[in-house]
Amino acid sequence: MAELDKIAPDFTLTSHRGEHVALSDFRGKSAVALVFYPAAFTGRCTGELCELRDNLAMFERDGVELLAISCDHPGSLAAFAEQEGYTFSLLSDFWPHGEVSRAYGAFIEERGLATRKTVLIDRDGVIRAQFETSPGEARDLGSYRDALARL
Repeated sequence: MAELDKIAPDFTLTSHRGEHVALSDFRGKSAVALVFYPAAFTGRCTGELCELRDNLAMFERDGVELLAISCDHPGSLAAFAEQEGYTFSLLSDFWPHGEVSRAYGAFIEERGLATRKTVLIDRDGVIRAQFETSPGEARDLGSYRDALARL
């Protein structure tokens, strides 16, 4: 389970671009925001990620790499990113199904998907902030601002 002020569990996932992305690749280079979400092409998830897309400067200004993670297949994520114009990475936790989401306490076993959890990790790989809502409740942009301030 991911805990505040502890080293974040490392992982390597496939992006919507077909690239392998490891959390450890960012250590010493940039902070990271992991944004777990239930499913591509759904109304609330699309709305949340579009809001992040439209406010990406907020993350870039603070040197934070935004990584959105769901249990969708990389091919679905590629179509989703293209349709919505996402320039940040969408990562697939498809197989082993939900393994990274579980490591961060963001997997809902009975539904087989990630909940809406955000984890902010500093340049040293330490978890500095996290917040979550239920799958049916969108996260507030203000929660991101508050978490970014803790970096």
